[in-house]
Amino acid sequence: MSEAIAVSEPGTHLMNTYPPHTVTFVRGEGTRLWDVDGREYLDFLSGLAVTGLGHAHPAVADAIAEQARTLLHVSNLFGTTVGPEVAATLDGLVGDGTPAGGRVFFSNSGAEANECAIKLARKWGGRGRHVVVSAYGSFHGRTLATLHATGQPQKHETFQPLPEGFRHVAWDDLAALEAAIDPSVAAVMLEPVQGEGGVNPATAEYFQGVRRICDERGLLLIVDEVQTGLGRTGRWFGFQHFGVVPDVVAMAKALGNGMPIGACWARAEVADAFQPGDHATTYGGQPLAASAARAVLSTMKEIDAPARARAAGERLTKALEATTGVTAVRGLGLLLAAELDRPVAKAAAAAALDAGLVVNAVTDSALRLAPPLTVSETEIDDAVAILGKVLEAV
Repeated sequence: MSEAIAVSEPGTHLMNTYPPHTVTFVRGEGTRLWDVDGREYLDFLSGLAVTGLGHAHPAVADAIAEQARTLLHVSNLFGTTVGPEVAATLDGLVGDGTPAGGRVFFSNSGAEANECAIKLARKWGGRGRHVVVSAYGSFHGRTLATLHATGQPQKHETFQPLPEGFRHVAWDDLAALEAAIDPSVAAVMLEPVQGEGGVNPATAEYFQGVRRICDERGLLLIVDEVQTGLGRTGRWFGFQHFGVVPDVVAMAKALGNGMPIGACWARAEVADAFQPGDHATTYGGQPLAASAARAVLSTMKEIDAPARARAAGERLTKALEATTGVTAVRGLGLLLAAELDRPVAKAAAAAALDAGLVVNAVTDSALRLAPPLTVSETEIDDAVAILGKVLEAV
C-alpha cells in the first residue's frame, strides 16, 4: 500500500530565519524588478546595496556565462588567472587610483571578509593582544565572531556565550574609544556609515581622531566597507571622504553585483602576519565569482560609478527633503535614510512595496534608500513621487 505524501506550501522547507515573504521576484533589469504576477517595481534597495550596476547587467551576465563555460572551480590549492587581477584592481581603488601596496584575501561574503580581518588582527597582535573595539550601532556580520563585533547587544543574547575579545563604545565618541583601549587591544573596527544601524555617517574629525589614536597606541584600524564600498558613497570607499588610510579594509556586496564574493584587503606588512595554513576558504576568489567581480569593477571604472552616486545622491536627497512627512535625510552618496516625522517606517515600507517601490525600514522612524548607482533621474523622481503618496496615506 502506498503512503500519501504531504506536499508543503512553497517556502516551508526553508528554515524560519526570515519573515514570510509578501512578494516573490522572478526577473530584474536595471532598477526594475518583476514579481510572479508580472507586477513591476522600482528597486531602491539593490538587494541591500548589492546590485550597484542594477539587475542583469549585460557585462556581468556575459562574464559569468563565459566563465561558466571555461572554468568554474579548482580550489585555492592551485592558481587561477582572474583572482589576482581583481586583487590588483582593488588595491588600486583602495589607493584611490594609485596602488596602495596591500594584499587581498577573497571570501564569499561580507561577514567572512570581516572574519578574516578579525583573525588577521589577532595573528598580528599576538597572544594576549587580541581585543577588537567596535561601536554601538554597528553591524559586522552573523558569524559568532562578527556577531560579537556587531554593537547591537539585543542580537547577542540568543547565542551566548559568544567568543571573547570584543568591546563596544559609543559611536562618534573619541573619548569613549580612548578610554576602552588597554594592552589587550589589537584593533579598532568601524564603518564609515553605519548601514544596518540606521545609516549613520561618521565625521572626518572622528575618523581622523581614531586614526591618530591607533597610530599612537600601535593598533590596527579596520574599516568595514561591506555596504559602503565600491562607489556607493560617492567615493570608491567611504573612508576616502575622511582623509585617512586604514590598515585593513573589508568589502563585499557590490563587488559581485549579486554573485557572492567578498574581500579583505590589508597593508602588506599587516597581511604578512598570515602564513600558509592560518586562514583559508574553499570557494573564495574562485574563477566564476572573480570573473563577475572583474566585470563589475571594469564597468564601474568605465562609468565613473562614484561620480554617478554623488550626482544621483544629491538629486535624491533634495527630492526627499522636499517630501511631506520626511524631516531629515542623512547618509553619503546613494546610501541614504529618510527620517520620518512618526515611527511608521515599517508600515511605510510595506505600503511602498504595495505601490511598486522597494525600500526598507532601517529604524522605527527611518527608511533606507540605496538604488543602483546607474539609477536615472526619471526613476528617482518616480520613486520619490510614490513615496510621497505613501507617506500621505500612512
